[in-house]
Amino acid sequence: MYDEFAGVYDALMDDCDYDAWSAHYAALMRDTLGETPRRVAECACGTGSLTVRLARAGFQMTGVDLSAAMLRRAEEKARAWGVACAFVRQDMRRLALTRPADAVLCTCDGVNYLTSPQDARAFFRAAYAALRPGGALCFDVSSRHKLEETLGDAFFGEERDGLATLWQNRLDRERHLVTMDVTFFAREADGRYRRFREEHCQRAHSEEELRAWLEGAGFERVRALGGMGMDAPAGEEDRLHFTARKPA
Repeated sequence: MYDEFAGVYDALMDDCDYDAWSAHYAALMRDTLGETPRRVAECACGTGSLTVRLARAGFQMTGVDLSAAMLRRAEEKARAWGVACAFVRQDMRRLALTRPADAVLCTCDGVNYLTSPQDARAFFRAAYAALRPGGALCFDVSSRHKLEETLGDAFFGEERDGLATLWQNRLDRERHLVTMDVTFFAREADGRYRRFREEHCQRAHSEEELRAWLEGAGFERVRALGGMGMDAPAGEEDRLHFTARKPA
C-alpha cells in the first residue's frame, strides 16, 4: 500500500505544524489520564512525523501502520532524529500490542479512513483491549462539515517545488463517503516528472456517531474538542479531537 505515495507524503504535509500538533496530543493524553503516560501506541502513524516528536518528548512510542512503505520512511526518520521507536505493520482494526499501552493515538484522519461504522467500531474495540485499565484513547478526524461541504465534489490543483497534484473529489452524501482521485507529478533526480495516481476514500463520521461507538466499546468520559483547543467544538469546525478513557 502507498508505495509511491509514501515518497511524496512529507512534501504534501510540509505546511503542517507537527511540533504544535505533537504538543497538543501530549496535553490531551495528560489531561485524559491525569498523569503523564509512558507507553504510547500511535495508529496510522504514516511516515512517523508525530511519532518521532513524541518519542523525543520522552514517551515510549510504538508506531502502527498498514503500509510497509510508510513504515520504512518512519524508521528512517526515527534514525535521523536519533530516537528509539518500535514500528509495527498492523491493521489497526485488529490492533494487538505485546504490552498494554497507557495511551493509544490515531492521528491525522486515521479514523476517517475507516470507511464503515463496522470498521470504526472494530478499531475502538481493539484500542480498548490494547489499553491498560484507566488508559486513554485520543484521536482526530476531519469533520463532516469539512469533508462534505468544503471538500465534497470539489476539484483542487496545487504546485510546489518538485511536486504538482490534481485532486478530484466525489461525494456520496448518503453514505457520507468522499472518494479522492489524486494525480501526482513528482520531479525525479534527472529533472523529469513521474506521474502516478492514488485513490483515497474517507468517511465523514459525525460527532454523535463517534460518541455512540466509543461508549459502545466500553469507553467513558468521551469528549469532543474543537480544532487544536481544549474546548468543545464551536460551530462548524474543520477538525475535531476526541478523548476517551478505559475505566480503571
